[in-house]
Amino acid sequence: MFTEQDIYLFKEGRHFRLYQHLGAHVITHGGVRGTYFGVWAPNAASVSVIGDFNYWSPGSHLLNARSDGSGIWEGFVSQAMPGHNYKFHVESRFNNYKVDKGDPFAFFWEISPKTASTIWKMDYDWKDRQWMEKRREKNALDQPMAIYEMHLGSWQRDPADPARFLSYNELAKALPGYLTKMGYTHVEFMPVGEHPFYGSWGYQCLGFFAPSSRYGTPQEFMNLIDVLHQHDIGVILDWVPSHFPTDEYGPGYFDGTHLYEHMDPRKGFHPDWKSFIFNYGRNEVVNFLVSSALFWLDKYHIDGLRLDAVASMLYLDYSRENGEWIPNEYGGNENLEAIKFLKALNSTVYENFPDVQTFAEESTSWPMVSKPTYVGGLGFGYKWNMGWMHDTLSYMSKDPVFRKFHHNQMTFSIWYAYSENFVLPLSHDEVVHGKGSLINKMPGDYWQKFANLRLLMGYMYAHPGKKMTFMGSEIGQWSEWNHDSSLDWHLLEFDSHRKLSVWMARLNDFYRNHSQLFELDFSRDGFSWIDPSNADDSILSFLRFDKHKNPMLMVANFTPVPRTDYHIGVPKTGPWIEVLNSDHSDFGGSNTLNSEKVFSSNQPAHGYDHSLALNIPPLGIIFLESV
Repeated sequence: MFTEQDIYLFKEGRHFRLYQHLGAHVITHGGVRGTYFGVWAPNAASVSVIGDFNYWSPGSHLLNARSDGSGIWEGFVSQAMPGHNYKFHVESRFNNYKVDKGDPFAFFWEISPKTASTIWKMDYDWKDRQWMEKRREKNALDQPMAIYEMHLGSWQRDPADPARFLSYNELAKALPGYLTKMGYTHVEFMPVGEHPFYGSWGYQCLGFFAPSSRYGTPQEFMNLIDVLHQHDIGVILDWVPSHFPTDEYGPGYFDGTHLYEHMDPRKGFHPDWKSFIFNYGRNEVVNFLVSSALFWLDKYHIDGLRLDAVASMLYLDYSRENGEWIPNEYGGNENLEAIKFLKALNSTVYENFPDVQTFAEESTSWPMVSKPTYVGGLGFGYKWNMGWMHDTLSYMSKDPVFRKFHHNQMTFSIWYAYSENFVLPLSHDEVVHGKGSLINKMPGDYWQKFANLRLLMGYMYAHPGKKMTFMGSEIGQWSEWNHDSSLDWHLLEFDSHRKLSVWMARLNDFYRNHSQLFELDFSRDGFSWIDPSNADDSILSFLRFDKHKNPMLMVANFTPVPRTDYHIGVPKTGPWIEVLNSDHSDFGGSNTLNSEKVFSSNQPAHGYDHSLALNIPPLGIIFLESV
């Protein structure tokens, strides 16, 4: 299975298709069908394959250590067939350590809490050619991106058995139609890589090459992605190269040594998550992680990878006190090995799949996260704008009477909006651990909570940057997200929740069809303030432009006081049309609207020679175009 060139690249840390070689591969060898096994265990004294085919007997099928110094053990087992479960029995050269390990490169695993790897073939007949041919355009920086973040196990459950997850195939029947109806362009799956603890939501992953068997087989997961693509919906996958759990059958202490992780816990153990941290300075580990990233893009046609907890990778002192971390060779707190790894990862991803995107969840002010590596950046396509999220939710959670004292929270983001290619995230992290649901963050009575949530969503779609919301926010779910139950879909039987859902569908459709809201997301030419300073009325007004300089006017009122005959300066004379209003009765609003056409007057305002006299709805946002 390995050539001399493969081994050379492996040792150099530049073999990024290791899933084609290591692990379990069904082949025909010498006219006999069976399975080739390969595993990296340089400090093992012996490695054997145990499984259904040999009664889990250590030593029955010994692997051979390659003589080229790679540390790879390999062998062919004619009795091992697709569907058989297996592990590697590893006996170390140190401490008389013996252990049964799952395959780090397994394509499939037993259903948790069982822990064996499963021999599996990856054949699948894809039917998404049309999507793949236009994917570069769909993922481009100047195109709309409205992302629906979701957790596969708790989006919906079986109504007849609420404890049962929907399978990948069941999701393939229900999810694409829903996302199409709601107008989302992309869906982001929280991690699906096999994970031992369901309550980790997938962020404690051991299956870096295997979708969770909780929901079905690899082919069934492929089918889900295939059907989403056929509905013109891109698929982003949460991927976690920052740490991995310490379960004995995982990669940790694999051959009696700290192979995948750092030996020193000051670098190799995460104090928050009680998990191992990868050794990014080891070539073979870089091979493993980059191969995992390419695997999902290659075998599963994934359209983007969102990397979790990038800040924890970049900083050696992340979540550590003095004395709990080791400075780099220059005395700083930057993890130079992780930086090099992230640059190599992004460069390799874009070299091999130039039509996909990578996303960084990076919560600090680290510079140039989404800038190319050739100018000194980390090379991501996008970065989550955590500052915008924190400031906006802090402001929106305040009683409107106090918002005027915090007006800068809503204007500050524009100062840095063009420093990165930002995604505006209202993610799962904001609706768990006692933070409350999105609608419950909103102040006021029942009507005001819904009006505030419509306003928040409208403001997000008006603000520069791509959009991301977490499942349940579109229906105004009252309870915090609970991974052990379905979303509260019954809420759609109530008028306010149903109309909020109508607003979100209309907002997505409006966004996708108005180029001013996305074409120049990352150019200062795409945005201009009209009045950022009206703190007393808590009103913001600004313009967005497309590549042809066509303007769209947005006015947002963050108080429950309607404003009539409110003058807004505009750059174009003649009629303007109100094209969207969050206060429309169709969306649950009070119907404070503007007439079909609003004509500009010669009254100067906000530095312009002309202005519009508008009705500004309470806790609402309006969008106008010139005609």
